[in-house]
Amino acid sequence: MSLNGVGILAAIIIGGLAGWLAERFMKSQMGLFANIILGIIGAVVLNFILAALGMAYTGWIAYLIIGFIGACLLIAVARAVRR
Repeated sequence: MSLNGVGILAAIIIGGLAGWLAERFMKSQMGLFANIILGIIGAVVLNFILAALGMAYTGWIAYLIIGFIGACLLIAVARAVRR
């Protein structure tokens, strides 16, 4: 099984990196597990949205970028809900 040309283990590692980058960029305090989850969920959700709009991507760099953007969006939504 692969996610946009990226294997499961690579998706976890890249998702963790994307989540960590988003954490630093958004100045949020989360743990490693939350970073991985936000990065992977962010990539999956944003990929779904892009696919619905007719856009697609493959490869680890695109997965990292989409994961980063998606994780930043999830952090912003979580902050808005808390307020």
